[in-house]
Amino acid sequence: MTSSPHPRAAIILAAGQGTRMKSPLPKVLHPVGGRAMLDHAIDAAEALGCERIVVVVGAHSPEVRAHVEKRLGEDAIAVQDPPLGTGHAVRAAEAVLGDFVGQVVITYGDVPLLTAADIEPVFAAHDGVTVIGFEARDPAAYGRLVMDGDQLAAITEAKEASPEVLALTACNSGVMAAPVGLLFDLLREVRNDNAKGEYYLTDVVELARRRGAPTRAVFAAEDAVMGVNAQAELAQAEALFQKVQRETFLAAGVTMPAPETVHFSYDTEVGGGTTIEPYVVFGPGAKIAAGARIRAFSHVEGATVAAGAEVGPYARLRPGADLGEGAKVGNFVEVKNVRMGKGAKANHLAYLGDGEVGARANIGAGVIFCNYDGFFKHHTTVGEAAFVGSNSSLVAPVAIGAGAMVGSGSVITRDVEPGDLALGRGQQTAKTGWAARFMETMRAKKAGRS
Repeated sequence: MTSSPHPRAAIILAAGQGTRMKSPLPKVLHPVGGRAMLDHAIDAAEALGCERIVVVVGAHSPEVRAHVEKRLGEDAIAVQDPPLGTGHAVRAAEAVLGDFVGQVVITYGDVPLLTAADIEPVFAAHDGVTVIGFEARDPAAYGRLVMDGDQLAAITEAKEASPEVLALTACNSGVMAAPVGLLFDLLREVRNDNAKGEYYLTDVVELARRRGAPTRAVFAAEDAVMGVNAQAELAQAEALFQKVQRETFLAAGVTMPAPETVHFSYDTEVGGGTTIEPYVVFGPGAKIAAGARIRAFSHVEGATVAAGAEVGPYARLRPGADLGEGAKVGNFVEVKNVRMGKGAKANHLAYLGDGEVGARANIGAGVIFCNYDGFFKHHTTVGEAAFVGSNSSLVAPVAIGAGAMVGSGSVITRDVEPGDLALGRGQQTAKTGWAARFMETMRAKKAGRS
């Protein structure tokens, strides 16, 4: 977190209706890297050391309000109703900021790639208005930044710009910072005598210059300030996020033969020396120690994998899975809320849910921890060096003692003592000649119908 002698606050605008997303999920709650876009904006504000964060929401979106309340509390919410432009949205936060004195930055809940490092330069000056600009590859309909030496002369909307201004490639990101008193004084002077009848935040720049207050621009990369308004842009933001994550992990010594096929979450941790094979997906909460191996087509979320452990191919680790050093979870194995000790193995076709597997224990193919009785979850314990034979069902709550064995095909409903062999299946019987007689009878019937 950045520390500063000048108090900081952030106003995050999240009141847009997001109709272009064509989704029942509010726009700012769509995820990038497994995290809501709005949370990315809040993360950046917290990393800047903002002592106050206000999120401006719309009356039309109770889901966004509930999301903010859960993370920041009710005191962090301002409501814009009705929506009358960006300037009007910022003014909605004035009462919530109360007696705050310091600098305030205005950011957006639909700009998920903007980081604290990108925003930090706006706080360099403490007596005027600073905006973040970017050099656009295709300026198109972006508002242009008109500079006067090292001062920002104006922000001109494309539809109102002259050919000379349209030729500029310096564009407005919408992110702005100013001393809180100056900002709201200027906003009170903004008028809505325009085609949309809205109060534009960009008018603050011209009003500040009339007062003789400094106005300036700092610049960030275009990708960092991209806003998301439609599903195609959401996919683009995700691709940019993943690109940065992959480059970061490769630089840290993670081996990825096909990095373009690996997808990370915002909080994925992977130690150097780990190998990640193609088509692996990390959901939130994955922690992979140095030297582990995640094999192809595996999904890891909310799980911890120790050094030397191996996952997959085609494995699924769900929240609470915790693989010890050298543990192995093989193909088509699902693990949820189970701690596997050092060297424990479940090599194929198993479901392990809610339990513990001791060091060096072996879980055979087709084994199921029957953890749910229709109402409650129950715990299964498999002791150190125990062996559970293929196609066995362990009906929780149940414990298999250290060094015990469970015969293949067993249904185990009672605890097994250490060192014991448990068999929980019907006794095999044989009917001499029955199969041959049956086959002969059926062949005769079939021949009679032809």
